[in-house]
Amino acid sequence: MRQRVALLRTFFARRELLLLDEPLGALDALTRAELQEWLIAVWQKLRRTVILVTHDVEEAIMLSDRVILLTPRPARVAAVFPLDLPRPRERFAAWVQTMRASILEALASSKAP
Repeated sequence: MRQRVALLRTFFARRELLLLDEPLGALDALTRAELQEWLIAVWQKLRRTVILVTHDVEEAIMLSDRVILLTPRPARVAAVFPLDLPRPRERFAAWVQTMRASILEALASSKAP
């Protein structure tokens, strides 16, 4: 519940751009999935631009319109994955798994020496 209140305060700050840095990182898997759905519902009502920083590839796919993969320090854009698909998104859909594999492959190759 504290996480929801913190996220709501962020959304209601009436900023045009919101930065969410690992907002769901400390949650268990079920609560995290529930809050991802809640976050999408709030975003659809308020329509603010959100930059979401996450290490969870599936979370990025479920919540984003575009996934931008950064290299390790110094951070540079390694790849951009547009996600021009409607919501709600089905977590176990084949396209989600295909996109997940593509992003993980790009992530692995961006870390190669």
